[in-house]
Parts: sequence; structure tokens; C-alpha cells
Amino acid sequence: MTRSAVNAAEQGRALLDIRDLRVAYPGRGLRHKPVEILHGVSLDVRPGETVGLVGESGSGKSTLGRAVLGLAPVTGGTIALDGEDIAHAPRARRRTLAVDLQVIFQDPYSSLSPSLTVGDTLSEPLRARGISARDASGRVRDLLDLVHLPADAAHRLPREFSGGQRQRVAIARAIALEPRLIVCDEPVSALDLTTQARILELLLEVQERTGVAYLFVSHDLNVVRVLCHRVAVMRRGEIVEWGDGDAVTSHPSHPYTRRLLLASPVADPTIQAERRRELQSAAELKETA
Repeated sequence: MTRSAVNAAEQGRALLDIRDLRVAYPGRGLRHKPVEILHGVSLDVRPGETVGLVGESGSGKSTLGRAVLGLAPVTGGTIALDGEDIAHAPRARRRTLAVDLQVIFQDPYSSLSPSLTVGDTLSEPLRARGISARDASGRVRDLLDLVHLPADAAHRLPREFSGGQRQRVAIARAIALEPRLIVCDEPVSALDLTTQARILELLLEVQERTGVAYLFVSHDLNVVRVLCHRVAVMRRGEIVEWGDGDAVTSHPSHPYTRRLLLASPVADPTIQAERRRELQSAAELKETA
């Protein structure tokens, strides 16, 4: 979906609406209090839009994605998908939600079953929805074409593919049921820079052709700048900056976001050296404050 189409979609109700979300894990031992990871987080994702969720390791960004997927214990707030609160959805409802809500995981090597061919991996969710073997086979061919893999890939095992090709298979699996929202949990961080660029281009192409929305979790502002219409910056379980993607990733207003930007590597060695000096100065200023 083009950015102009997203702007038109913004007039409607949010597809994903997270309000005052709190996630806490039990403490170790009977007398230890629960440890709260997310402290009242709120954000939304509109139809056909990509929202980036960026922060350092331990900031809580992946926990938020897991909460949306029902994999983290929600202790407060709401997660509404198309108006329905799914924060505490039972397991049976979670299975039916797979039609509208899917995920792409970080590691393309562990996210695919090593014993299933690519064709079986892609057809499994289709057959579970009652689609015939013949129709599922045709859908698998369409999916492989969409992610730019040859048709004979359906008969091969994941170990026969590179990391980038495996992630293409993972993307094809995520869009097999034509979901409305995909949680992308660091989907390019395990790939080299060239492959990262190709996978980001593929995600953009898939969005333009299908209209799917992404909640894109990353630690790299340079990555989210390419893909995201709006960006939320997380620090210690809270959102410290939230707004237009170009503005947040190029001219951030919060000191933490500025430090993230300075820490992002760039190809120009002169600019990189200047960034390192600015980052060092910021760190020294923080220590003396």
C-alpha cells in the first residue's frame, strides 16, 4: 500500500489499538514480587501501515510484540484487534485469530521445521483451514512467486536454502492466510546487510500488493527508517518518543533516541567518526549530570 493510501486509511479505526499495556513476569521464589516489563504502553497500527518499535536490547520492544501474539502475560491494559480485546483471548480464539494476525520471527534457521519441505510448511496452515490439497498447492505456487522463489523450492528442505531465502519462506508462510497484521520480530537482524536490504524491499512489495499492516520490531533506526510510516521508541518498558517515521529517525527530539541514532553505523567513515565523537560526548555528559 502506498503512503497516500495509508493516509486515507488513517481516517478509519485503528486495526491494532494498544492502551496502557502492562506485562509482568513472576518473581523468582515465593516471596519475590512480579517483575513488570511494560509500564502502561499505548500505541496503534492503522490498516496497511507499518509502525516501527525500536529500542535497545532489554527495552521491552520484543515483549510488546509477544504480548500482541499472546505469548507474554498481560497484567493490565488492553490489546484490541479490529475492536476486539484479545489481551486475554483463550487458546481456541487465538487459533482463529491466526487468519488476521501472523508473525515473522528473527531467526530464519530455527523458525522453520527442518523435517518439512517448504511446500508442506506453506500448505500446513491452508489445510488446517479446510482448503483442499489441490487449492493449497496452487496457493503455495502463488506464495513462492510472491516472495521470488522458484516453484521447485516447494520440494526442498529448509537446510538447502540460505538465510535470506529461508526468511523469504517465513514471509510466505506469514502471508499464506492473507492476514491483516504481521508482527515482525527483528526479521532482518540475523542477516548480512545486502540480504537485509533485499528482505526489506520484499516486505515493502508484499505490503503494496496485499495491504497488510506491520508492527515492526527492531533495534536499528536505519532499518525502520526504510520501512516505517510511524515509529515508537522504547526505553525501560516505556515509550519515550512516538511520531512520524521520517521525523523520529532523522531528527529525534528525545535524548535517548538521539543516542540510538548516533549509535547506528553508516557507510561514510567521516560521518561515522563524527557520530562516534558525538556519542562519546553525550555519554560523558550523561555521566557528569
